[in-house]
Amino acid sequence: MVPMRRLLPQIRQNVGLYLLLLPAVVLLLLFAYKPMYGVIIAFKDYRNALGIMGSPWSSPWYANFTRFFNSFQFGVTVRNTLGISAYGLIASFPLPIVLALALNRMRQGLFKRAFQTITYLPHFISTVVMVGLILIVLSPGSGLIGQIWRLFGGTAPNLMGSANAFASIYVWSDVWQHTGWDSIVYLAALSAIDPSLYEAATIDGASKLQMLKKIDLPLILPTASILLILRVGNTMNLGFEKVYLMQNNLNMAASEIISTYVYKIGLINSQYSYSAAVNLFNTVINLVLLLSVNQITKKLSNSSLF
Repeated sequence: MVPMRRLLPQIRQNVGLYLLLLPAVVLLLLFAYKPMYGVIIAFKDYRNALGIMGSPWSSPWYANFTRFFNSFQFGVTVRNTLGISAYGLIASFPLPIVLALALNRMRQGLFKRAFQTITYLPHFISTVVMVGLILIVLSPGSGLIGQIWRLFGGTAPNLMGSANAFASIYVWSDVWQHTGWDSIVYLAALSAIDPSLYEAATIDGASKLQMLKKIDLPLILPTASILLILRVGNTMNLGFEKVYLMQNNLNMAASEIISTYVYKIGLINSQYSYSAAVNLFNTVINLVLLLSVNQITKKLSNSSLF
């Protein structure tokens, strides 16, 4: 802990930088921390006319949580959320590393620039447009899949209506869209490696594969560890917009996740206290996962957020 008598001179010395930081801090406090007092409605029987502070407390105080734990949707939403998130983590986390390592070994030129542009561009497609593309491509009637099946005399399956196919469609479309962009962080880490290490390895007769194993991978491991912690800490916050847009009555058994459930019971059905309790449960699970993975990573690789 820095003593106040040492901290104040440092602030005065860098007062210009702190003034630049001030608007961001104010916005963070106003839009991220100030609204957090509203979480208490998870423990209340909230009524619009009475407001947050005027609404009566639930009896018992954990009634909204018990209701969720005893509901049919508890098992379904938690299972789907964890299942899709784990699938996405396994499928998408290693690929940006592999792509960054491959790009790092490419020679500078037209091909490398074109390849990077092609892999980065899908990231800028909006969620609505992305889901529209998925629906068009996978349409059994007029989509690309339907045309290919008809070409061979068959009838295309309705993949968007299949609960078993939902997770794969969600995850692999995400992989296609974001792998190139996510590789930028690893490319930045690779570019920071001291070139003298490669020169020394070349003089010692190391092959490219050996340099990859002994230089590249160990030196980007801290970056990968931090990103893994952040990714696991966000496990329960599966993308609401994309899942909601991809949902239909046929795939609901596999597509109903906590965030879509909270939206439906909170904003559509106006059960504000119940939806706040469900979302608070979701946040607590994320926090536990974040702290657990942070501690494990700290012990294994000496890399952690805190």
